[in-house]
Amino acid sequence: MQRKVVRVRRVRGVLPAIAMLTALAAGLTACTDGGGSGTTIDAKAGANAGTGAQPGKYRSLPMPCKAADAKKVKAMLPAAEALAPEAREALYAGVADASYDADRRVGCRWTAQTPTETRLLFVGFERVVSYDRASTSDDDKARQVYGRQLTAANLPAPVPSSSPTPSGSGAPAPGAPTPSTGASTGASTGPGASGGPSGSASPAPELGSRVLEGLGNESFLDDKLAAAGASAAQARTVRIVFRTSNVIVTVEYSVQPALPGAIPPSGETQDRARQLAQALGERFNE
Repeated sequence: MQRKVVRVRRVRGVLPAIAMLTALAAGLTACTDGGGSGTTIDAKAGANAGTGAQPGKYRSLPMPCKAADAKKVKAMLPAAEALAPEAREALYAGVADASYDADRRVGCRWTAQTPTETRLLFVGFERVVSYDRASTSDDDKARQVYGRQLTAANLPAPVPSSSPTPSGSGAPAPGAPTPSTGASTGASTGPGASGGPSGSASPAPELGSRVLEGLGNESFLDDKLAAAGASAAQARTVRIVFRTSNVIVTVEYSVQPALPGAIPPSGETQDRARQLAQALGERFNE
Protein backbone atom coordinates (compact mmCIF):
# COMPACT_ATOMS: atom_id res chain seq x y z
CA MET A 1 0.00 0.00 0.00
CA GLN A 2 2.78 2.42 0.80
CA ARG A 3 4.43 1.96 -2.61
CA LYS A 4 1.13 2.68 -4.38
CA VAL A 5 0.74 5.93 -2.48
CA VAL A 6 4.20 7.05 -3.47
CA ARG A 7 3.45 6.38 -7.14
CA VAL A 8 0.23 8.36 -7.01
CA ARG A 9 2.03 11.34 -5.51
CA ARG A 10 4.66 11.29 -8.28
CA VAL A 11 1.96 11.24 -10.97
CA ARG A 12 0.19 14.14 -9.31
CA GLY A 13 3.47 16.14 -9.38
CA VAL A 14 3.97 15.57 -13.09
CA LEU A 15 0.48 16.70 -14.19
CA PRO A 16 0.84 20.37 -13.07
CA ALA A 17 4.21 20.60 -14.82
CA ILE A 18 2.70 19.35 -18.07
CA ALA A 19 -0.15 21.84 -17.75
CA MET A 20 2.32 24.69 -17.26
CA LEU A 21 4.36 23.69 -20.32
CA THR A 22 1.19 23.47 -22.43
CA ALA A 23 0.07 26.96 -21.37
CA LEU A 24 3.52 28.38 -22.11
CA ALA A 25 3.57 26.85 -25.58
CA ALA A 26 0.11 28.27 -26.29
CA GLY A 27 1.28 31.72 -25.29
CA LEU A 28 4.29 31.53 -27.59
CA THR A 29 2.07 30.42 -30.45
CA ALA A 30 -0.29 33.35 -29.88
CA CYS A 31 2.60 35.82 -30.03
CA THR A 32 3.87 34.30 -33.24
CA ASP A 33 0.41 34.30 -34.88
CA GLY A 34 -0.33 37.98 -34.26
CA GLY A 35 -0.92 38.45 -30.55
CA GLY A 36 2.57 39.84 -29.86
CA SER A 37 3.70 43.50 -29.73
CA GLY A 38 5.76 43.21 -32.93
CA THR A 39 2.76 42.63 -35.11
CA THR A 40 0.88 45.48 -33.43
CA ILE A 41 3.66 47.95 -34.33
CA ASP A 42 3.64 46.86 -37.95
CA ALA A 43 -0.12 47.32 -38.16
CA LYS A 44 0.11 50.85 -36.79
CA ALA A 45 2.91 51.72 -39.19
CA GLY A 46 0.82 50.53 -42.10
CA ALA A 47 -2.13 52.59 -40.97
CA ASN A 48 -0.07 55.74 -40.52
CA ALA A 49 1.61 55.31 -43.91
CA GLY A 50 -1.77 55.51 -45.61
CA THR A 51 -2.98 58.62 -43.78
CA GLY A 52 0.08 60.88 -44.14
CA ALA A 53 0.49 63.43 -46.97
CA GLN A 54 2.48 62.24 -49.95
CA PRO A 55 6.03 63.51 -50.61
CA GLY A 56 6.74 65.69 -53.63
CA LYS A 57 7.67 64.37 -57.05
CA TYR A 58 11.22 65.75 -56.94
CA ARG A 59 13.80 64.64 -54.36
CA SER A 60 16.75 66.58 -55.84
CA LEU A 61 17.51 69.53 -58.12
CA PRO A 62 19.46 69.80 -61.39
CA MET A 63 22.42 72.15 -61.70
CA PRO A 64 20.94 75.40 -63.07
CA CYS A 65 24.07 76.46 -64.97
CA LYS A 66 23.86 73.27 -67.00
CA ALA A 67 20.08 72.89 -67.04
CA ALA A 68 19.55 76.19 -68.89
CA ASP A 69 19.44 75.72 -72.67
CA ALA A 70 22.85 76.88 -73.97
CA LYS A 71 21.54 78.20 -77.32
CA LYS A 72 18.83 80.25 -75.66
CA VAL A 73 21.28 81.64 -73.12
CA LYS A 74 23.59 82.81 -75.93
CA ALA A 75 20.68 84.45 -77.74
CA MET A 76 19.70 86.29 -74.56
CA LEU A 77 23.26 87.41 -73.78
CA PRO A 78 25.09 88.68 -76.87
CA ALA A 79 28.78 89.07 -76.09
CA ALA A 80 31.00 91.91 -77.20
CA GLU A 81 32.86 91.17 -80.43
CA ALA A 82 36.22 91.95 -78.85
CA LEU A 83 35.71 89.43 -76.06
CA ALA A 84 38.46 86.79 -75.89
CA PRO A 85 37.45 83.14 -76.43
CA GLU A 86 38.26 82.23 -72.82
CA ALA A 87 36.19 85.11 -71.48
CA ARG A 88 33.34 84.23 -73.83
CA GLU A 89 33.37 80.63 -72.61
CA ALA A 90 33.34 81.78 -68.99
CA LEU A 91 30.47 84.17 -69.71
CA TYR A 92 28.19 81.45 -71.05
CA ALA A 93 29.22 78.95 -68.36
CA GLY A 94 27.57 81.13 -65.73
CA VAL A 95 28.41 81.55 -62.05
CA ALA A 96 26.65 79.30 -59.55
CA ASP A 97 25.22 80.83 -56.38
CA ALA A 98 26.65 79.62 -53.08
CA SER A 99 24.34 76.97 -51.63
CA TYR A 100 24.39 75.18 -48.29
CA ASP A 101 21.99 72.51 -49.54
CA ALA A 102 22.09 71.83 -53.28
CA ASP A 103 19.00 69.61 -52.99
CA ARG A 104 16.89 72.48 -51.64
CA ARG A 105 17.95 75.73 -53.35
CA VAL A 106 20.36 76.47 -56.22
CA GLY A 107 20.91 79.31 -58.69
CA CYS A 108 23.11 80.49 -61.55
CA ARG A 109 23.88 83.99 -62.91
CA TRP A 110 25.14 85.33 -66.22
CA THR A 111 26.33 88.84 -67.12
CA ALA A 112 27.03 90.17 -70.62
CA GLN A 113 28.24 93.70 -71.36
CA THR A 114 28.54 95.52 -74.67
CA PRO A 115 29.14 99.24 -75.42
CA THR A 116 25.38 99.76 -75.78
CA GLU A 117 23.89 97.68 -72.97
CA THR A 118 24.27 95.24 -70.08
CA ARG A 119 22.21 92.07 -69.85
CA LEU A 120 21.73 89.98 -66.72
CA LEU A 121 20.21 86.52 -66.43
CA PHE A 122 19.34 84.45 -63.36
CA VAL A 123 17.93 80.92 -63.13
CA GLY A 124 16.98 79.51 -59.74
CA PHE A 125 15.41 76.29 -58.44
CA GLU A 126 13.82 75.81 -55.02
CA ARG A 127 12.62 72.40 -53.84
CA VAL A 128 9.91 72.87 -51.23
CA VAL A 129 9.57 70.34 -48.42
CA SER A 130 6.72 70.19 -45.92
CA TYR A 131 7.72 69.51 -42.32
CA ASP A 132 4.13 68.66 -41.42
CA ARG A 133 3.45 65.63 -43.58
CA ALA A 134 0.49 64.65 -41.40
CA SER A 135 -1.61 67.47 -42.88
CA THR A 136 0.37 69.20 -45.68
CA SER A 137 2.05 67.59 -48.66
CA ASP A 138 5.16 68.95 -50.36
CA ASP A 139 3.01 70.05 -53.32
CA ASP A 140 0.62 71.91 -51.04
CA LYS A 141 3.52 73.68 -49.34
CA ALA A 142 5.01 74.63 -52.72
CA ARG A 143 1.61 75.96 -53.77
CA GLN A 144 1.65 78.23 -50.71
CA VAL A 145 5.17 79.48 -51.50
CA TYR A 146 4.17 80.21 -55.09
CA GLY A 147 1.02 81.99 -53.92
CA ARG A 148 3.02 84.36 -51.74
CA GLN A 149 5.24 85.27 -54.69
CA LEU A 150 2.18 85.84 -56.87
CA THR A 151 0.75 88.19 -54.24
CA ALA A 152 4.07 90.03 -53.90
CA ALA A 153 3.95 90.71 -57.65
CA ASN A 154 0.52 92.34 -57.18
CA LEU A 155 -1.16 89.80 -59.41
CA PRO A 156 -4.52 88.15 -58.67
CA ALA A 157 -4.96 84.42 -58.47
CA PRO A 158 -6.03 82.98 -61.85
CA VAL A 159 -9.75 82.51 -62.44
CA PRO A 160 -10.87 79.46 -64.48
CA SER A 161 -11.92 80.55 -67.95
CA SER A 162 -13.70 78.85 -70.82
CA SER A 163 -11.21 80.39 -73.28
CA PRO A 164 -7.73 79.85 -71.84
CA THR A 165 -4.62 81.41 -73.31
CA PRO A 166 -2.95 79.02 -75.79
CA SER A 167 0.26 77.44 -74.52
CA GLY A 168 3.31 79.49 -75.41
CA SER A 169 1.31 82.62 -76.31
CA GLY A 170 2.56 85.86 -74.84
CA ALA A 171 -0.86 87.59 -74.92
CA PRO A 172 -3.85 87.08 -72.61
CA ALA A 173 -7.11 85.53 -73.75
CA PRO A 174 -9.19 87.64 -76.14
CA GLY A 175 -11.27 90.19 -74.28
CA ALA A 176 -9.38 89.68 -71.02
CA PRO A 177 -7.81 92.71 -69.29
CA THR A 178 -4.04 93.02 -69.47
CA PRO A 179 -2.68 93.75 -65.99
CA SER A 180 0.57 95.68 -65.79
CA THR A 181 2.75 97.20 -63.13
CA GLY A 182 2.75 100.92 -62.56
CA ALA A 183 6.28 101.22 -63.91
CA SER A 184 5.31 99.60 -67.20
CA THR A 185 2.19 101.67 -67.84
CA GLY A 186 2.80 104.24 -70.56
CA ALA A 187 6.50 103.41 -70.81
CA SER A 188 6.22 102.61 -74.51
CA THR A 189 5.54 106.25 -75.31
CA GLY A 190 9.11 107.29 -74.51
CA PRO A 191 11.85 107.85 -77.07
CA GLY A 192 13.29 104.74 -78.60
CA ALA A 193 10.48 102.51 -77.35
CA SER A 194 9.83 101.16 -80.83
CA GLY A 195 13.50 100.60 -81.56
CA GLY A 196 13.57 103.37 -84.19
CA PRO A 197 13.55 107.16 -84.41
CA SER A 198 10.81 109.01 -82.58
CA GLY A 199 7.63 109.27 -84.68
CA SER A 200 8.85 106.82 -87.35
CA ALA A 201 6.46 104.06 -86.26
CA SER A 202 3.83 103.31 -83.65
CA PRO A 203 5.44 101.99 -80.47
CA ALA A 204 4.88 98.34 -79.64
CA PRO A 205 2.23 97.83 -76.93
CA GLU A 206 3.34 97.02 -73.41
CA LEU A 207 2.42 93.45 -72.53
CA GLY A 208 2.75 94.03 -68.79
CA SER A 209 2.74 91.61 -65.88
CA ARG A 210 0.21 88.78 -65.88
CA VAL A 211 -0.60 85.21 -64.96
CA LEU A 212 0.59 82.69 -67.57
CA GLU A 213 -0.85 79.42 -68.79
CA GLY A 214 0.78 76.36 -70.28
CA LEU A 215 3.92 76.58 -68.12
CA GLY A 216 4.26 74.17 -65.22
CA ASN A 217 1.31 73.69 -62.87
CA GLU A 218 0.95 77.46 -62.45
CA SER A 219 3.04 80.45 -63.47
CA PHE A 220 3.19 84.22 -63.76
CA LEU A 221 5.30 86.92 -65.42
CA ASP A 222 6.39 90.13 -63.68
CA ASP A 223 7.58 92.96 -65.98
CA LYS A 224 9.09 96.12 -64.50
CA LEU A 225 10.89 99.23 -65.74
CA ALA A 226 13.37 101.19 -63.64
CA ALA A 227 15.97 103.89 -64.16
CA ALA A 228 19.25 102.45 -65.46
CA GLY A 229 21.84 104.22 -63.33
CA ALA A 230 22.49 107.93 -63.87
CA SER A 231 21.45 107.87 -67.54
CA ALA A 232 17.92 108.54 -68.76
CA ALA A 233 17.66 104.97 -70.06
CA GLN A 234 15.12 102.55 -68.69
CA ALA A 235 16.15 99.05 -67.60
CA ARG A 236 13.57 96.33 -68.08
CA THR A 237 13.48 93.27 -65.84
CA VAL A 238 11.24 90.33 -66.67
CA ARG A 239 10.79 87.69 -63.98
CA ILE A 240 8.98 84.43 -64.67
CA VAL A 241 8.07 82.13 -61.78
CA PHE A 242 6.43 78.76 -62.24
CA ARG A 243 5.70 75.75 -60.06
CA THR A 244 6.09 72.16 -61.15
CA SER A 245 4.99 69.81 -58.37
CA ASN A 246 7.14 70.74 -55.33
CA VAL A 247 9.76 72.80 -57.22
CA ILE A 248 9.62 76.57 -57.79
CA VAL A 249 11.55 77.77 -60.86
CA THR A 250 12.57 81.41 -61.35
CA VAL A 251 13.90 83.02 -64.54
CA GLU A 252 14.91 86.68 -64.27
CA TYR A 253 16.11 88.53 -67.36
CA SER A 254 17.23 92.18 -67.26
CA VAL A 255 18.23 94.47 -70.14
CA GLN A 256 19.94 97.74 -69.15
CA PRO A 257 20.64 100.10 -72.09
CA ALA A 258 23.55 102.52 -71.89
CA LEU A 259 22.09 104.97 -74.40
CA PRO A 260 19.94 107.78 -72.93
CA GLY A 261 16.25 107.46 -73.65
CA ALA A 262 16.44 103.83 -74.75
CA ILE A 263 13.73 101.47 -73.48
CA PRO A 264 13.97 97.71 -74.08
CA PRO A 265 10.81 96.43 -75.82
CA SER A 266 8.56 94.34 -73.61
CA GLY A 267 7.62 91.86 -76.34
CA GLU A 268 11.16 90.78 -77.22
CA THR A 269 12.37 90.70 -73.62
CA GLN A 270 9.40 88.69 -72.41
CA ASP A 271 9.52 86.32 -75.34
CA ARG A 272 13.14 85.35 -74.72
CA ALA A 273 12.56 84.86 -71.01
CA ARG A 274 9.51 82.70 -71.73
CA GLN A 275 11.35 80.52 -74.22
CA LEU A 276 14.02 79.75 -71.63
CA ALA A 277 11.41 79.11 -68.93
CA GLN A 278 9.50 76.79 -71.26
CA ALA A 279 12.67 74.81 -71.96
CA LEU A 280 13.31 74.49 -68.22
CA GLY A 281 9.75 73.26 -67.70
CA GLU A 282 10.32 70.56 -70.30
CA ARG A 283 13.59 69.69 -68.60
CA PHE A 284 11.74 68.87 -65.38
CA ASN A 285 9.19 66.75 -67.25
CA GLU A 286 11.82 64.50 -68.83
